[in-house]
Amino acid sequence: MTATASLIDPTTLHWDGHGLVTAVVQDATTAAILMVGHMNEASLRRTLAGPHVWFWSRSRQELWEKGATSGHFLDVVSVTADCDGDALLVRATPHGPTCHTGQPSCFHRPMTEPGYIAADDQTDADSAAFGPDVLRQVAAVIAERQQTMPDGSYTTYLFREGVDKIAKKIGEEATEVVIGAKNVERGDANGRDLLANEIADLFYHALVLAQAADVPDAAIWRALAQRRGHVADTPPRAPKPKK
Repeated sequence: MTATASLIDPTTLHWDGHGLVTAVVQDATTAAILMVGHMNEASLRRTLAGPHVWFWSRSRQELWEKGATSGHFLDVVSVTADCDGDALLVRATPHGPTCHTGQPSCFHRPMTEPGYIAADDQTDADSAAFGPDVLRQVAAVIAERQQTMPDGSYTTYLFREGVDKIAKKIGEEATEVVIGAKNVERGDANGRDLLANEIADLFYHALVLAQAADVPDAAIWRALAQRRGHVADTPPRAPKPKK
């Protein structure tokens, strides 16, 4: 990560009496809260330099590169200080489970019902934790793919082919959604699961098209909010011209 004059200088943070600040680590893709650790200035500077997240181990009194022993590194995506300058939000990409117990998150011991479930696409229970915000997460991954264009990525392929190809895929996926809906109506045993997958494919391709056309995802969320009446004083859209 390259520092610029507009970024917060680590020396301006409000370090506690032991020279530490609290660091909350969040999965940059799923938004799951992964762990909480402590950083001193040295570990923060190593984290800012990348590629991995570093902490200060209070028990061992030494710098600690997360994953150095287990191989479950945390790749730094961003670091942001809170308003008081005494806590950090570290967005990272985990390599394997973050918790030493093998759980994806260190937060897995509920004290209320329901408890927190870390988002993990490996199980239905964890997937349910995403909720509709998964669209925002998918949009963020799509934007990252457009920036990095990794080889072997289907999203990269679509961006390279351009808007015409993406639009054609949307037409194909929309047709599959219609067919899937008719299959559900007909009573197919797996119809609802298949339809859900087709709708997900349609959503994904629509988000790719929006990114390719430089339409920010925030504009889509705002348009949806308008349909729910959550945005005040918004004029109605002009009616479509008659053919």
